Amino acid sequence: MRRAARAATAATCLAVTALLTGCGVSGTPTAGEIDVRTLDTGSYPVDRYTYQERAEGSGPVLEGMRMAEAVTPAVRIDPSLTVGRGGIVLPDADTVVEVSHLSGVSRPILENRGFIAGYAASGSDKPDPAGSDAPDPTSTTVTVRLLRFPSEDAAKLAARELEDADFDVAREQNRKLTIAEYPDAFAHWRPGVPNIGMTMPRKEFVIAVFASRPRADEQDLVSWARKTLDAQVPLVDAFEPTPADRVDDLPVDPGQMLARTLVDNRDGHTPNPDDFAVYGPNALVLGAPDQAKRQQLVDDTDLDAMSLTEENVLFRVRDAAAGRNLIDGLIGSLGERWVSGSAPERVPDTTCMRLPRSSSGDGVYRCYVSYKRYVALVNADSETSVQRKASAQYALLANSL
Repeated sequence: MRRAARAATAATCLAVTALLTGCGVSGTPTAGEIDVRTLDTGSYPVDRYTYQERAEGSGPVLEGMRMAEAVTPAVRIDPSLTVGRGGIVLPDADTVVEVSHLSGVSRPILENRGFIAGYAASGSDKPDPAGSDAPDPTSTTVTVRLLRFPSEDAAKLAARELEDADFDVAREQNRKLTIAEYPDAFAHWRPGVPNIGMTMPRKEFVIAVFASRPRADEQDLVSWARKTLDAQVPLVDAFEPTPADRVDDLPVDPGQMLARTLVDNRDGHTPNPDDFAVYGPNALVLGAPDQAKRQQLVDDTDLDAMSLTEENVLFRVRDAAAGRNLIDGLIGSLGERWVSGSAPERVPDTTCMRLPRSSSGDGVYRCYVSYKRYVALVNADSETSVQRKASAQYALLANSL
């Protein structure tokens, strides 16, 4: 649950030009700004650019990214659930089963009912044990999967069939449950086992919930299922799904976020939830070690979009002042092992951090670059590399805006 998902033609430059000036450094400085043509940007493409592609087969990935906005952070379910365990795009039935760990008996149901896309997220009141991807067995942990189907009728059938199939895995031990406030929900538990499974259709979606508690108490588990739906249902109701027949027409780069995020080159990229993706603000909250603080940071800065490319991230906030606040908040959440690093001398509004080298591997170098209402985060494995990336990212933003 920790997973967080290419242009046809890219503007390139001749090798000699790259060696002398850096690839694609263009533009004219405005008053009060540096001339980005003088920065060391290496071979990174930093000219203004547009990814014009449509989904063309990657529609479920793009719709799944959009659906991250419709899955509740755990802290909204209950204030005690502050530890975000991350989120994942669910572009196909295999990912739903093999990565988000929905029961294997669900696979044929998803396929037969025309599953389109989904998103799953999990949160807890305790961090996972060191070295483990499983939640602490003494924790309260809630996982929500939001699954999209072609129609409301398909979602209703899928919700019932998913519940029946999971119930039948241990029919003699499982017991059906009802949630009075949500008569359309299907739920069950196994007496003596401290967890509850539930599915409920809503619009063309199925909300699938799995909640675990430190102790096995039927009414307590039902109350947690209800609280989860209380937080989740309004987000589903507010979300506007892409019409099923237009999912493959979704743009790869809404808002030109990816075009403004640094890449090594612009060739061959396809939508990927982890390294070529655009998300709304919710994605930044779902994996946060303290969701309450992260949500406050998002609200205070009016963060409304973020993009991922390879090792780099771009955020869009209200204005330059909000950008500085975002950087302060993100650095504050890094942990005490991180120390101040050296920023490139001629790049304004840039702050760098360093995670010192350990016996297990190289150090990590990170710079935060602020330009107008954008904040970029670039990572590298050396100080020289991260400073060059920060310079290139600044030049890209200056040339793009």
